[in-house]
Amino acid sequence: MGKGVAITGMGIISAIGDTVAANYDALINNRPGISDIENIATIHKNVIKVGEIKKTNAELEAILGLAPKNNWSRTAMIGAIAAQQALDNAGITNMNAHNTGLISATSVGGMDMTERFFYDYYESDENWRYIDAQDGGDSTHKIAGYIGVKGLVTTISTACSSAANAIMLGARLIKAGKLDRVVVGGTDALAKFTINGFKTLMILSDTYNTPFDNNRKGLNLGEAAAFLVLESDEMVAKYNKKVLAYVSGYGNANDAYHQTASSENGDGATLAMEKAFKVSGLKRADIDYINAHGTATPNNDLSEGRALLRIFGEKMPDFSSTKPFTGHTLAAAAGVEAVYSVLALQNNIVFANLNFKTPMAEFNLIPQTEIRHKEINHVLSNSFGFGGNCSTLLFSKS
Repeated sequence: MGKGVAITGMGIISAIGDTVAANYDALINNRPGISDIENIATIHKNVIKVGEIKKTNAELEAILGLAPKNNWSRTAMIGAIAAQQALDNAGITNMNAHNTGLISATSVGGMDMTERFFYDYYESDENWRYIDAQDGGDSTHKIAGYIGVKGLVTTISTACSSAANAIMLGARLIKAGKLDRVVVGGTDALAKFTINGFKTLMILSDTYNTPFDNNRKGLNLGEAAAFLVLESDEMVAKYNKKVLAYVSGYGNANDAYHQTASSENGDGATLAMEKAFKVSGLKRADIDYINAHGTATPNNDLSEGRALLRIFGEKMPDFSSTKPFTGHTLAAAAGVEAVYSVLALQNNIVFANLNFKTPMAEFNLIPQTEIRHKEINHVLSNSFGFGGNCSTLLFSKS
């Protein structure tokens, strides 16, 4: 089998940095971005911690050069910044010289703006322009307009596995010859809606999240955008493109277990990983590092841990969750962790699972708690979402 689909560009903005380089610097120096809330007026401001991008909407508008009284949501703005970074990294200036697409994932969509003016809509039409930006597809089309894509443009929203499925769909379209290149990833901004929703589910932590720890209390929400540029072998050869890594495998499954919980035995996660191995042709022993979904919720870490044991048994590769750095960025999470997976391959490094102290009572799985340097040729990245949406991506060294 071939190496997979080439990754030629990456872009990211998250709580730990506004660029790929800044994110990497924070990761290798164990510098998390979890903090108190600054940009949202919420009654939970001093109760929970989040992974917040410390830029106001006005600052983001200035970066993008947006006109006054635009109707861009924060989700769209950070998405456009990350997507443009990815294209710059890939050296693409003429977007439509070849069959190019955009597949963007989101769960928040434009609600980070519409919720601000809910009561105002009854009093004035001043902010009605944000209503049109409510649905998830609007952020995708704004990103497409900003970067100039005129080909296939579509949105995926499968909760916290959304960006993984965007990457998977993009890779499949490249393999099928439907696209020459495609920008894939996800974007989600923090919003009262998600803060209140996750608070209602009682899975938000009032302190720093602790993936795979027996005393874990829940997740920290985060906001981020991250995109990859995928290109066909023909494009790589024609333009002598530098390949950062390959998407070598992918799989998704749905355990249909619960609206917001994963199967306690990790059924969906196990199936997703098995499918990814089948697509890639890789063996379990080939995996050098697992970037775990690792949300630090009681259900997820138990389910994922059991799934990892079903797949790898006693020969568990080094694994860690990077969510203690960024928080759980929902639909953007798999895009963020795809960038981190590529960085792990490029730099032969396993990132630390911060805040871990006590192994879980159900099994003896110990994540990598300190930076580790080793040869890394293949990384497995898991992403699991509400509704049983389970996805796995495999990334391989170029």
